[in-house]
Amino acid sequence: MVDIRIPIGLMFSVIGVIISILGIVTSSDSGMYQKSLGVNVNLYMGVLMLIFGLVMLFFAFRKKKS
Repeated sequence: MVDIRIPIGLMFSVIGVIISILGIVTSSDSGMYQKSLGVNVNLYMGVLMLIFGLVMLFFAFRKKKS
């Protein structure tokens, strides 16, 4: 049986890393984040997506206790 958490976790982890890197690289560009009141949305959402992806992978690969 294929566990759907593995591809979802991989997808969110990879996209989270990419968006986090984009947020780090563009953190000095204040004009880019003017509409979001100066908040680096790319960095925060990238980190959240990475955490969600890692949680999905953790639950997919942990051993069942039975």
